Amino acid sequence: MTQPKTAVLLVNLGSPDQPTPAAVRRYLKEFLSDRRVVEGDGIMRLIWLTVLNGIILTFRPRKVAKLYASIWHQDSPLRLILNQQVAALQLALQQQMPDQQIQVFSAMTYGNPGLTARLEELNAAGYRKILVLPLYPQYSATTTAPIYDLIARFQMKTRDFGDIRVIHDYHDHPLYIRALAESVQAFQAANPRSDKLILSYHGIPQEYAAKGDPYPEHCHRTSELLAKALGLTTDQWQTTFQSRFGPKAWLQPYTDKTLAALPGSGVKKVNIICPAFSADCLETLEEIAVENRDVFMEAGGEQYQYIAALNADPGMINLLVALVKDNSSGWFNRADTTNTLNETNNAS
Repeated sequence: MTQPKTAVLLVNLGSPDQPTPAAVRRYLKEFLSDRRVVEGDGIMRLIWLTVLNGIILTFRPRKVAKLYASIWHQDSPLRLILNQQVAALQLALQQQMPDQQIQVFSAMTYGNPGLTARLEELNAAGYRKILVLPLYPQYSATTTAPIYDLIARFQMKTRDFGDIRVIHDYHDHPLYIRALAESVQAFQAANPRSDKLILSYHGIPQEYAAKGDPYPEHCHRTSELLAKALGLTTDQWQTTFQSRFGPKAWLQPYTDKTLAALPGSGVKKVNIICPAFSADCLETLEEIAVENRDVFMEAGGEQYQYIAALNADPGMINLLVALVKDNSSGWFNRADTTNTLNETNNAS
Protein backbone atom coordinates (compact mmCIF):
# COMPACT_ATOMS: atom_id res chain seq x y z
CA MET A 1 0.00 0.00 0.00
CA THR A 2 1.43 3.38 -1.03
CA GLN A 3 1.84 5.81 1.84
CA PRO A 4 0.64 9.43 1.48
CA LYS A 5 3.43 11.94 1.00
CA THR A 6 4.53 13.10 4.43
CA ALA A 7 6.41 16.26 5.41
CA VAL A 8 7.92 17.52 8.64
CA LEU A 9 8.14 21.29 8.98
CA LEU A 10 10.69 22.69 11.44
CA VAL A 11 9.48 26.20 12.27
CA ASN A 12 11.40 28.94 14.05
CA LEU A 13 10.59 32.59 14.69
CA GLY A 14 12.32 34.29 11.77
CA SER A 15 15.10 36.55 10.62
CA PRO A 16 15.63 39.47 8.26
CA ASP A 17 16.91 38.56 4.79
CA GLN A 18 19.97 40.79 5.15
CA PRO A 19 21.68 42.74 7.95
CA THR A 20 20.48 46.04 6.48
CA PRO A 21 18.08 48.67 7.88
CA ALA A 22 15.58 48.06 5.07
CA ALA A 23 15.51 44.28 5.59
CA VAL A 24 15.34 44.65 9.36
CA ARG A 25 12.50 47.17 9.01
CA ARG A 26 10.46 44.70 6.90
CA TYR A 27 11.07 41.92 9.39
CA LEU A 28 10.26 44.00 12.48
CA LYS A 29 7.10 45.36 10.88
CA GLU A 30 5.79 41.85 10.22
CA PHE A 31 6.84 40.58 13.63
CA LEU A 32 5.69 43.49 15.79
CA SER A 33 2.40 43.92 13.90
CA ASP A 34 1.25 40.47 15.03
CA ARG A 35 -1.53 40.81 17.59
CA ARG A 36 -0.15 37.76 19.39
CA VAL A 37 3.18 39.49 19.99
CA VAL A 38 1.80 42.85 21.09
CA GLU A 39 -1.75 42.49 22.34
CA GLY A 40 -4.39 45.20 22.42
CA ASP A 41 -7.60 46.22 20.68
CA GLY A 42 -9.35 49.46 19.82
CA ILE A 43 -7.54 52.60 20.85
CA MET A 44 -4.62 50.63 22.32
CA ARG A 45 -4.08 48.95 18.97
CA LEU A 46 -4.11 52.30 17.17
CA ILE A 47 -1.64 53.75 19.67
CA TRP A 48 0.70 50.79 19.26
CA LEU A 49 0.62 50.92 15.46
CA THR A 50 1.33 54.65 15.59
CA VAL A 51 4.33 54.09 17.86
CA LEU A 52 5.50 51.14 15.76
CA ASN A 53 5.33 52.88 12.41
CA GLY A 54 6.20 56.38 13.55
CA ILE A 55 9.00 55.72 16.04
CA ILE A 56 10.22 52.13 16.28
CA LEU A 57 10.42 51.39 12.57
CA THR A 58 12.01 54.78 11.96
CA PHE A 59 14.87 54.57 14.45
CA ARG A 60 15.37 50.98 15.58
CA PRO A 61 16.20 49.17 12.27
CA ARG A 62 19.56 50.90 11.84
CA LYS A 63 20.70 49.88 15.33
CA VAL A 64 19.40 46.33 15.00
CA ALA A 65 20.97 45.96 11.54
CA LYS A 66 24.39 46.73 13.05
CA LEU A 67 23.84 44.04 15.66
CA TYR A 68 22.86 41.52 12.99
CA ALA A 69 25.93 42.46 10.96
CA SER A 70 28.13 41.60 13.94
CA ILE A 71 26.92 37.96 13.92
CA TRP A 72 26.12 37.50 10.20
CA HIS A 73 28.03 34.80 8.28
CA GLN A 74 26.65 34.75 4.72
CA ASP A 75 23.23 34.36 6.35
CA SER A 76 21.69 34.82 9.77
CA PRO A 77 22.77 32.21 12.35
CA LEU A 78 19.15 31.27 12.99
CA ARG A 79 18.50 30.39 9.34
CA LEU A 80 21.85 28.64 8.93
CA ILE A 81 21.24 26.49 12.01
CA LEU A 82 17.65 25.78 10.98
CA ASN A 83 18.94 24.43 7.66
CA GLN A 84 21.47 22.29 9.55
CA GLN A 85 18.70 20.92 11.75
CA VAL A 86 16.61 20.10 8.68
CA ALA A 87 19.49 18.24 7.02
CA ALA A 88 20.40 16.32 10.19
CA LEU A 89 16.80 15.34 10.91
CA GLN A 90 16.30 14.26 7.30
CA LEU A 91 19.30 11.95 7.52
CA ALA A 92 18.22 10.52 10.87
CA LEU A 93 14.68 9.81 9.65
CA GLN A 94 16.01 8.13 6.51
CA GLN A 95 18.12 5.87 8.71
CA GLN A 96 15.48 5.10 11.34
CA MET A 97 12.27 5.21 9.27
CA PRO A 98 13.47 4.27 5.75
CA ASP A 99 10.08 3.00 4.54
CA GLN A 100 8.18 6.19 5.30
CA GLN A 101 9.72 8.60 2.77
CA ILE A 102 9.38 11.57 5.10
CA GLN A 103 10.72 14.87 3.79
CA VAL A 104 11.87 17.61 6.16
CA PHE A 105 11.50 21.30 5.37
CA SER A 106 12.22 24.62 7.08
CA ALA A 107 9.85 27.51 7.70
CA MET A 108 9.68 30.77 9.63
CA THR A 109 6.73 32.49 11.28
CA TYR A 110 8.11 35.85 10.11
CA GLY A 111 10.45 36.44 7.20
CA ASN A 112 11.70 33.78 4.81
CA PRO A 113 11.09 30.95 4.19
CA GLY A 114 7.58 31.87 5.30
CA LEU A 115 5.30 29.26 6.84
CA THR A 116 2.29 30.19 4.68
CA ALA A 117 4.28 29.94 1.44
CA ARG A 118 5.75 26.62 2.57
CA LEU A 119 2.31 25.18 3.34
CA GLU A 120 1.05 26.27 -0.09
CA GLU A 121 4.10 24.71 -1.73
CA LEU A 122 3.70 21.39 0.09
CA ASN A 123 -0.03 21.25 -0.58
CA ALA A 124 0.53 21.86 -4.29
CA ALA A 125 3.18 19.12 -4.32
CA GLY A 126 0.72 16.58 -2.92
CA TYR A 127 1.83 16.27 0.69
CA ARG A 128 -1.22 14.95 2.55
CA LYS A 129 0.42 14.55 5.94
CA ILE A 130 2.26 17.53 7.41
CA LEU A 131 3.73 17.53 10.91
CA VAL A 132 4.55 21.05 12.06
CA LEU A 133 7.24 21.13 14.74
CA PRO A 134 7.64 24.58 16.32
CA LEU A 135 11.17 24.87 17.68
CA TYR A 136 9.91 26.38 20.93
CA PRO A 137 10.29 23.93 23.85
CA GLN A 138 7.96 25.99 26.04
CA TYR A 139 4.57 26.98 24.63
CA SER A 140 3.56 30.64 24.62
CA ALA A 141 0.73 32.48 22.93
CA THR A 142 3.41 34.91 21.69
CA THR A 143 5.49 32.30 19.84
CA THR A 144 3.76 28.98 19.19
CA ALA A 145 0.21 30.31 18.84
CA PRO A 146 1.05 32.46 15.76
CA ILE A 147 1.95 29.20 14.00
CA TYR A 148 -1.54 27.86 14.70
CA ASP A 149 -2.95 31.18 13.41
CA LEU A 150 -1.05 30.93 10.11
CA ILE A 151 -2.12 27.33 9.62
CA ALA A 152 -5.75 28.24 10.28
CA ARG A 153 -5.59 31.09 7.73
CA PHE A 154 -4.05 28.75 5.18
CA GLN A 155 -6.84 26.24 5.74
CA MET A 156 -9.54 28.90 5.53
CA LYS A 157 -8.42 29.98 2.06
CA THR A 158 -7.57 26.49 0.76
CA ARG A 159 -10.34 24.24 -0.52
CA ASP A 160 -8.49 20.94 -0.26
CA PHE A 161 -5.66 20.17 2.14
CA GLY A 162 -4.33 17.17 4.01
CA ASP A 163 -3.85 16.32 7.66
CA ILE A 164 -1.82 18.98 9.48
CA ARG A 165 -0.63 18.31 13.00
CA VAL A 166 1.18 20.73 15.30
CA ILE A 167 3.42 19.74 18.21
CA HIS A 168 2.34 21.93 21.10
CA ASP A 169 5.51 21.88 23.23
CA TYR A 170 8.25 19.65 24.60
CA HIS A 171 9.37 21.58 27.67
CA ASP A 172 9.56 18.47 29.87
CA HIS A 173 10.37 15.80 27.28
CA PRO A 174 13.01 13.44 28.77
CA LEU A 175 15.20 13.65 25.66
CA TYR A 176 15.08 17.45 25.73
CA ILE A 177 16.16 17.53 29.37
CA ARG A 178 18.85 14.95 28.66
CA ALA A 179 20.19 16.94 25.71
CA LEU A 180 20.35 20.12 27.82
CA ALA A 181 22.04 18.31 30.69
CA GLU A 182 24.62 16.71 28.42
CA SER A 183 25.40 20.05 26.78
CA VAL A 184 25.96 21.67 30.18
CA GLN A 185 28.09 18.77 31.41
CA ALA A 186 30.21 18.78 28.25
CA PHE A 187 30.74 22.53 28.54
CA GLN A 188 31.65 22.36 32.22
CA ALA A 189 34.09 19.53 31.59
CA ALA A 190 35.99 21.67 29.08
CA ASN A 191 35.86 25.04 30.85
CA PRO A 192 36.71 26.57 34.23
CA ARG A 193 34.29 25.97 37.07
CA SER A 194 31.53 28.50 37.79
CA ASP A 195 29.73 29.51 40.98
CA LYS A 196 26.24 29.41 39.49
CA LEU A 197 24.25 28.33 36.44
CA ILE A 198 21.80 30.95 35.16
CA LEU A 199 18.90 29.63 33.09
CA SER A 200 17.68 32.65 31.13
CA TYR A 201 14.46 32.54 29.12
CA HIS A 202 12.95 35.10 26.77
CA GLY A 203 10.42 37.09 28.76
CA ILE A 204 6.78 37.95 28.12
CA PRO A 205 4.69 40.71 29.72
CA GLN A 206 3.46 39.73 33.17
CA GLU A 207 -0.11 40.52 32.15
CA TYR A 208 0.04 37.81 29.44
CA ALA A 209 0.92 35.26 32.11
CA ALA A 210 -1.85 36.60 34.34
CA LYS A 211 -4.31 35.99 31.49
CA GLY A 212 -3.34 32.32 31.35
CA ASP A 213 -0.24 31.96 29.17
CA PRO A 214 1.46 28.76 30.47
CA TYR A 215 4.92 29.89 29.37
CA PRO A 216 6.34 30.79 32.82
CA GLU A 217 5.19 27.48 34.28
CA HIS A 218 6.80 25.64 31.38
CA CYS A 219 10.06 27.55 31.88
CA HIS A 220 10.22 26.83 35.59
CA ARG A 221 9.43 23.16 34.98
CA THR A 222 12.26 22.92 32.45
CA SER A 223 14.65 24.56 34.92
CA GLU A 224 13.65 22.25 37.75
CA LEU A 225 14.09 19.12 35.63
CA LEU A 226 17.43 20.28 34.27
CA ALA A 227 18.73 21.20 37.74
CA LYS A 228 17.66 17.77 38.98
CA ALA A 229 19.36 16.04 36.05
CA LEU A 230 22.57 17.95 36.82
CA GLY A 231 22.33 17.28 40.53
CA LEU A 232 22.42 20.98 41.41
CA THR A 233 21.47 22.36 44.81
CA THR A 234 19.11 25.34 45.01
CA ASP A 235 21.95 27.83 45.45
CA GLN A 236 23.76 26.56 42.35
CA TRP A 237 21.18 27.64 39.76
CA GLN A 238 18.59 30.34 39.08
CA THR A 239 15.88 31.02 36.50
CA THR A 240 15.72 34.52 34.98
CA PHE A 241 13.99 36.27 32.08
CA GLN A 242 15.57 38.45 29.40
CA SER A 243 14.59 40.87 26.62
CA ARG A 244 11.84 42.97 28.17
CA PHE A 245 10.46 45.77 26.03
CA GLY A 246 8.43 48.83 26.94
CA PRO A 247 7.26 50.21 30.30
CA LYS A 248 5.09 47.30 31.47
CA ALA A 249 6.25 44.67 33.94
CA TRP A 250 7.59 41.49 32.37
CA LEU A 251 8.35 38.10 33.90
CA GLN A 252 10.87 38.41 36.69
CA PRO A 253 13.58 38.22 37.88
CA TYR A 254 15.18 40.07 34.98
CA THR A 255 18.39 38.55 33.65
CA ASP A 256 20.38 41.78 33.40
CA LYS A 257 19.42 43.02 36.87
CA THR A 258 20.18 39.61 38.35
CA LEU A 259 23.61 39.57 36.74
CA ALA A 260 24.32 43.09 37.98
CA ALA A 261 23.52 42.05 41.56
CA LEU A 262 25.28 38.67 41.72
CA PRO A 263 28.89 39.86 42.17
CA GLY A 264 27.84 41.89 45.21
CA SER A 265 26.52 38.71 46.83
CA GLY A 266 29.76 36.83 46.20
CA VAL A 267 28.87 35.09 42.94
CA LYS A 268 31.74 36.09 40.68
CA LYS A 269 31.70 33.27 38.11
CA VAL A 270 28.60 32.27 36.15
CA ASN A 271 27.60 30.02 33.31
CA ILE A 272 24.44 31.03 31.45
CA ILE A 273 22.23 28.98 29.16
CA CYS A 274 19.00 29.84 27.29
CA PRO A 275 16.79 26.72 27.31
CA ALA A 276 13.94 28.42 25.40
CA PHE A 277 16.12 28.66 22.27
CA SER A 278 16.64 25.66 20.01
CA ALA A 279 19.11 27.63 17.89
CA ASP A 280 21.51 30.46 18.52
CA CYS A 281 20.36 33.81 17.16
CA LEU A 282 20.75 37.54 17.69
CA GLU A 283 19.28 37.33 21.16
CA THR A 284 21.66 34.65 22.44
CA LEU A 285 24.79 35.61 20.50
CA GLU A 286 24.58 39.36 21.07
CA GLU A 287 22.26 40.19 23.97
CA ILE A 288 23.19 37.27 26.21
CA ALA A 289 26.76 36.46 25.16
CA VAL A 290 27.92 40.09 24.76
CA GLU A 291 25.65 42.71 26.37
CA ASN A 292 24.87 40.76 29.52
CA ARG A 293 28.48 39.72 29.88
CA ASP A 294 29.38 43.40 30.01
CA VAL A 295 26.71 43.98 32.67
CA PHE A 296 28.10 41.19 34.84
CA MET A 297 31.76 42.05 34.44
CA GLU A 298 31.20 45.76 35.05
CA ALA A 299 29.41 44.88 38.29
CA GLY A 300 32.50 43.04 39.54
CA GLY A 301 32.13 39.62 37.96
CA GLU A 302 35.25 37.66 37.13
CA GLN A 303 34.09 34.97 34.71
CA TYR A 304 31.06 34.85 32.41
CA GLN A 305 30.49 31.94 30.03
CA TYR A 306 27.58 31.42 27.65
CA ILE A 307 26.62 27.81 26.90
CA ALA A 308 25.45 27.51 23.29
CA ALA A 309 21.96 26.41 22.28
CA LEU A 310 21.46 22.78 21.26
CA ASN A 311 21.45 23.81 17.58
CA ALA A 312 22.07 20.66 15.45
CA ASP A 313 23.83 18.68 18.18
CA PRO A 314 23.08 14.93 18.22
CA GLY A 315 21.00 15.28 21.38
CA MET A 316 18.76 17.82 19.66
CA ILE A 317 18.34 15.63 16.59
CA ASN A 318 17.53 12.59 18.73
CA LEU A 319 14.81 14.66 20.39
CA LEU A 320 13.39 15.78 17.04
CA VAL A 321 13.29 12.19 15.78
CA ALA A 322 11.43 11.12 18.90
CA LEU A 323 8.94 13.98 18.51
CA VAL A 324 8.28 12.97 14.90
CA LYS A 325 7.72 9.35 15.91
CA ASP A 326 5.53 10.29 18.88
CA ASN A 327 3.31 12.60 16.83
CA SER A 328 2.90 10.67 13.56
CA SER A 329 0.78 7.90 15.08
CA GLY A 330 -1.70 6.43 12.60
CA TRP A 331 -0.03 7.93 9.54
CA PHE A 332 1.77 4.74 8.58
CA ASN A 333 0.63 1.13 8.24
CA ARG A 334 0.72 -1.19 11.24
CA ALA A 335 3.82 -3.13 10.15
CA ASP A 336 5.85 0.02 9.60
CA THR A 337 4.77 1.46 12.93
CA THR A 338 5.68 -1.76 14.74
CA ASN A 339 9.12 -1.76 13.13
CA THR A 340 9.67 1.85 14.15
CA LEU A 341 8.68 1.15 17.75
CA ASN A 342 10.96 -1.87 17.86
CA GLU A 343 13.86 0.26 16.59
CA THR A 344 13.17 2.86 19.28
CA ASN A 345 13.04 0.24 22.03
CA ASN A 346 16.24 -1.40 20.83
CA ALA A 347 18.00 1.98 20.65
CA SER A 348 17.03 2.84 24.21
